[in-house]
Amino acid sequence: MNDETGRGMLTKRAAGFSYTEVLVATFLIAITLVPALESLTSGIQGSSLHSARAADHYRLIGKLEEVLTKSFDELGQEADAVGGPNVIVTTYSDAVGTEGRRLVYLARYDGDNADADNDPLTGTDQGLLWVQVHLDDSSAVVQTLTRQ
Repeated sequence: MNDETGRGMLTKRAAGFSYTEVLVATFLIAITLVPALESLTSGIQGSSLHSARAADHYRLIGKLEEVLTKSFDELGQEADAVGGPNVIVTTYSDAVGTEGRRLVYLARYDGDNADADNDPLTGTDQGLLWVQVHLDDSSAVVQTLTRQ
């Protein structure tokens, strides 16, 4: 049949998606979904690691604050008694065998380098103390200086 202009009548296409279009769309979604889910997996694993590190950090800060509540004179006497920065101060550290043991180190601090050896932990300054708390079997450490 012809219309008035002599052209053939155009047939209307059915609205909606064909079966092929649906299959192609499903295939594309499936291909892009796999890498997206893999990236979420690494994010979930990273969050548990972050939670463990944050808990360790707060335990270290707690021990550091506990040590810093002691008087400067008491800390200074303990630093003089242990005799160096590489010796664990057992009176402030957690007991041997404690899980996640926190080790405390104390030393006099050479803030003015009066002995000219460029080692800040061999100093004779009576007004500065170096305090470090280290988590046993870990690389987690916090340290600070305190003054009289």
